[in-house]
Amino acid sequence: MSGDLGKCTVCGALQDEEDLFCANCGTELPPRADARQPLPTHTLTHNFLCQGCGASMSYDASAQNLRCPFCGSEQLQHQQDAQLLSADRVVPFAVDRPAAEDLLRRWLGSGFWRPGDLASAAVLTKVTPVFVPYWVFEARTFTYWTADSSVTPSGARGDWTPVFGEHRGNYAGLLIGASGALTPAETEALCPFDLAQAQPYAEVDTENVIVEQFRVQRKYARPLAHQDLERLEQAACRPLVPGQCRNLKVNVRLEGLSSSTVLLPVWIMAYRYQEQVYRFLVNGQTGRATGRAPVSWKKIAAAIAAVVLLAFVLFFIVMGVAAA
Repeated sequence: MSGDLGKCTVCGALQDEEDLFCANCGTELPPRADARQPLPTHTLTHNFLCQGCGASMSYDASAQNLRCPFCGSEQLQHQQDAQLLSADRVVPFAVDRPAAEDLLRRWLGSGFWRPGDLASAAVLTKVTPVFVPYWVFEARTFTYWTADSSVTPSGARGDWTPVFGEHRGNYAGLLIGASGALTPAETEALCPFDLAQAQPYAEVDTENVIVEQFRVQRKYARPLAHQDLERLEQAACRPLVPGQCRNLKVNVRLEGLSSSTVLLPVWIMAYRYQEQVYRFLVNGQTGRATGRAPVSWKKIAAAIAAVVLLAFVLFFIVMGVAAA
């Protein structure tokens, strides 16, 4: 749980003890001596804010024609050097660019509802390696559960009987995305990552690679971690119910919840099809991919027409049988 709330010296907004900057006006907050879990920070240089999608990032200022890797915009506003939240660890890239592009081509050629010429007509417009920020949570869980079981006592009149029990769990490596440009669905779809391969931040060269800054503060990531832990506990408790299960409820108590920061490797790619640009993401460690693709409205219209035709045929068959 978070500690006492303070106030921003600029706008007066309430701030949690874990906040590094004001969530309302962006003012850097002074460190608090009573903070129970200090966050790692370092001074980031060559900072840019994308005016198109709002992504905040840092990378080598010697690059020419800088573009936002998330939306492709060239409207990047240079920011002053600032003390920002850093990562404890970094997972290096294991998937190279040719492999990432091959994954895109194979992905474009899959999927029945996509246009038939998508793989051949799509034009790759941007490929960028980016270190994306994540929070890493771990906790112990103590869960009390209740449910209805299909295994009923002898002589019972009903088909269901109430049951209850306890379960204890120990979770580590729970990832919550801290990106301000990628959606929670995208950061979740890229998981899992092997955090055992992570290296200390100081040992990884991040000067020549785009690094997205942490935009989701820990106090906002924590409720998302709670939700994920409840889902994991619900899945763990379901096999404990004898027979078939319904109305499973879990009451989860957390203990020892802690967090750390990590940068994870992601290939961010953009491709164009019929004047529309779509984003494709590749887990830079495992090759797991997610993205958006156009659909073939001709195929959808043909499928709807086939269903309607089949319904008419069945209707006339039924009417003919009834008339006979």
